[in-house]
Amino acid sequence: MQNIYYRIFISAAIVFFILAVELTAQVKTGADILLSEKLYLTKGKRIGIICNHTSLLSNGTHLIDALINQQDQKVTAIFTPEHGFKGSAEAGEVVDYKNDRYKNIPVISLYGNDKKPTKNVLDDVDILIFDIQDVGARFYTYISTLFYCLESAAENDKEIIVLDRPNPIGCKYVDGPVLENKFRSFVGIAPLPVTHGMTVGELAMFFTGEKLISAKGSVKLEVVRCSNWHREINAELFVNWISPSPNINSFETAITYAGTCLLEGTNISEGRGTNYPFLQIGAPFINSNNLCDELNQLKITGAEFEPVSFVPVDIKEMASNPKFENEKCNGIKISITNPAEFESVKFSIKLLSILVKLYGDKIKFNESSFDRLAGNDDLRKQLLKNTDTETIFDSWQIELNKFKEKRNNYLLY
Repeated sequence: MQNIYYRIFISAAIVFFILAVELTAQVKTGADILLSEKLYLTKGKRIGIICNHTSLLSNGTHLIDALINQQDQKVTAIFTPEHGFKGSAEAGEVVDYKNDRYKNIPVISLYGNDKKPTKNVLDDVDILIFDIQDVGARFYTYISTLFYCLESAAENDKEIIVLDRPNPIGCKYVDGPVLENKFRSFVGIAPLPVTHGMTVGELAMFFTGEKLISAKGSVKLEVVRCSNWHREINAELFVNWISPSPNINSFETAITYAGTCLLEGTNISEGRGTNYPFLQIGAPFINSNNLCDELNQLKITGAEFEPVSFVPVDIKEMASNPKFENEKCNGIKISITNPAEFESVKFSIKLLSILVKLYGDKIKFNESSFDRLAGNDDLRKQLLKNTDTETIFDSWQIELNKFKEKRNNYLLY
């Protein structure tokens, strides 16, 4: 009998050890894997890198520096998305590097006159590498840059490698209206819901596999997967947060952004011009306590709310001319208590619904802006009609379920 208990104990200990190893194993990004295992993919080729300040290996070395220090690796062009190479340009600010260079490598903006690498600049490139940290929302433009780079690779018969990175808001929360084609823009490049629940590598496969790329040629795509990463939200990965853009300045902000960004299409401040963009919202005409009371009655999980007053101001490299500049705004501040439970899209629509109910005609929508973010014009019309939020959520379920079925074909983790 003792031998049986001993064997059970040993078996349990082994299982526990294996689970502990899996849980504590270091997550490696696609960039880490490329440098440690797959440099043969780019050996002897002229490389164009689509990157920014987030393109770091786990040891803190920038991908460009890591590659140029390797034998048989030749970086000939650097391409940068919105916010520029350093990630410090404001949202919407056109970036033009002209003749700028980094370590004698030309730096070319993909957020200026051109949204994708042109044939001329690709004459000195054999293979493209995409390595940028995304935040998991459809309207975050780094995935639009990815889309256009895939298109450019196909048009110019170039290979493209996507170095995958974890989605900071996890890959299990998939929600919101699926973009309708007539609302396609640079903040909505493809028929995705607001939170798509995919990594950039999976999105690259989705864009090509669903034949969304309009180029005549085929895309020669290679995705270098992360290792030891699963689809859940893992805040520990982002303890040393690197802001992927100036106003996504914390992990908590990334969690709320996919929902509260919708407020950009209204006359409600989304917190730009403060140190808590997308975490605090307000306007001069809002009664903070009333708004908090209404929200608390909904028993929203994963977050807490407190009354707040703030004054938006110009903040260098974060906000120029924010809404209600130098005016006192009253509203709420959001604190995330459980990222896995917080449903950012549904929360923000409930918030907008309450604001319309409380303040009626004082709430103004910028129709074109809001509809581009929402991906349709139904959401705005539903909110203005005081449509029940559960009815609003039900209205997008058919298309969302169709998207989820397609999405399943491209999941890597």
